[in-house]
Amino acid sequence: MAGCGAPGARQDAAAAAGTAFEAAVVAGDHLRACALLSPQTRRQLEQDAQKPCAVAFASQKLPAASGVDGVEAYGRQAMVRMAGDTLFLSLFTGGWKVVAAGCTPRQDQPYDCLIKGA
Repeated sequence: MAGCGAPGARQDAAAAAGTAFEAAVVAGDHLRACALLSPQTRRQLEQDAQKPCAVAFASQKLPAASGVDGVEAYGRQAMVRMAGDTLFLSLFTGGWKVVAAGCTPRQDQPYDCLIKGA
């Protein structure tokens, strides 16, 4: 299974998933970006917009991101910091999926994310 094993392997796999998601965002490939979202995050996006994921995703104003600045992986959860965005991911049977994107830190509070599951 992708993402199993040593902490470095989990971090590398999470970084690869985050990079793939950001590449889809930059390319405007909303179908691919939706496929890289966790099931709960995808459902929440569709529910909030009352539209299919790709259409709902197109209306999101996610920041353009590039290059991985850091990865923290703890068990089945990961945070991928990139220039321009921070992503939160979870490990599923099929690999790492994005549970929150467009996240910015807030002092003494949780991150504020544009796309996230409930």
